[in-house]
Amino acid sequence: ELSTAAQENVKVNVAIINNGFLGMVRQWQEFFYERRYAATPMRSPDFVKIAEAHGLTGLRVTTREEVIPAIQRAGQTEGTVVIDFRVEQEDSVYPMVPTGADLHNMIRRPVPNRIVETAQDEI
Repeated sequence: ELSTAAQENVKVNVAIINNGFLGMVRQWQEFFYERRYAATPMRSPDFVKIAEAHGLTGLRVTTREEVIPAIQRAGQTEGTVVIDFRVEQEDSVYPMVPTGADLHNMIRRPVPNRIVETAQDEI
């Protein structure tokens, strides 16, 4: 996809939420299999270098303070931008619905995500 974006000069911002795991699989193993992780740790490639190898812009975000500037830079950059957001390995994605459950059984975030709220307010 990155080759096509570069070749066709497409303006797309790609956000990679990178926790070094198969994130959703790890989360299911945490919630439903007592943290017995199997086949979920991943050796991640350097996504910034991959973007740059295609002639695209690659950014890496490792702190909360870097989130807004990276998103703003991506919005101001011509062509495709890949942002590798490094997050804690134990960060989870919400809401999630357990297998076979109804929507009213959805598991919600235990603490509000301040990064998303702040990012939306400042962009």
